[in-house]
Amino acid sequence: MGENRTKQDAATGYIVILVTAGSSEEAAKIADRLLAGRKAACVNIVPGVSSVFRWQGNIESGEESLLVVKTRLSLLDDVVALVKQVHSYDVPEIIALPIIGGNQDYLQWIGKEAA
Repeated sequence: MGENRTKQDAATGYIVILVTAGSSEEAAKIADRLLAGRKAACVNIVPGVSSVFRWQGNIESGEESLLVVKTRLSLLDDVVALVKQVHSYDVPEIIALPIIGGNQDYLQWIGKEAA
């Protein structure tokens, strides 16, 4: 019973999506498109993220901007499609994480703004 209750409580229906972009301009463009299309309620842009990663057999590094997107789980496929359409990377990072709780007023605001 405890396990089922925990899974049920964790399902708020809201998510945070992490997206990296190659420049602050690209990050702003992605954020603008997500907000204009009501695919997100809020997008934080964190500039100056140092990334180290493997790409095509090599270890690479670069400066990126990180987008932190707050939206509904039901909009995840739309967000992924929009980001892939606008993004300059062949394989953009788009990772969704569940929101398991928080300020209920804020969560309701996400639900109202991300339609």
